[in-house]
Amino acid sequence: MTAMDPDCTLVLFSGGQDSTVCLAWALERFARVETVGFDYEQRHRAELEARPRVRERMKTLAPAWAARLGEDHVLELGALAAISDTALTREVAIAIGESGLPTTFVPGRNLIFLAFAGALGYRRGAKHLVAGMCETDFSGYPDCRDDTIKAMQLALNLGMERRFVIHTPLMWIDKAATFALAHEIGGDALLDVLVEDTHTCYLGDRSQRHDWGYGCGTCPACRLRADGFAKWMSTR
Repeated sequence: MTAMDPDCTLVLFSGGQDSTVCLAWALERFARVETVGFDYEQRHRAELEARPRVRERMKTLAPAWAARLGEDHVLELGALAAISDTALTREVAIAIGESGLPTTFVPGRNLIFLAFAGALGYRRGAKHLVAGMCETDFSGYPDCRDDTIKAMQLALNLGMERRFVIHTPLMWIDKAATFALAHEIGGDALLDVLVEDTHTCYLGDRSQRHDWGYGCGTCPACRLRADGFAKWMSTR
């Protein structure tokens, strides 16, 4: 067992825009920052492919960030796809399902991610877990709610006899404010990373480049970012 390091954090890093902003947020605050991604056989694998590219770009933005950015980990969670019937794990149309939630909702996904991140953090000695969940401007996913995250923090602490702290810097801000936060942290250079190197589109489309980044432009993830970017630009 590795002793917990109060200056070590593990960022749940998908390669998307939100988790990249969370990575920048963590690099500003902690002396050692490691990242973890999850391969659950998702349709939008362009996110996984973006991860190493984004990490390398982040190192170039500030000498301190390059010094603080530590190891990357990718965990294989194919079982999640095997038990899921969703638009992110099957060739299923993106729509509102019978439950009232979008078909992009993968039941249990964030709960599983946090549990595995906690197990990895236990081994790596990371006291802090940083994740990009948000209930201000999202698609209604119940595992993105603040109450869910607080419950998971309690469960991890009880189940592992550790004092993990889960940080969700985007929980109470919308996508416009997320772009603003990125600019506040890293200026135009970080915004360029978000637009050129990250990937968030549910369909994994990198054939179309928009002002806010690459994507199909029509899926819920793309629409949220397009609207948020337009709102942020209108206030600059």
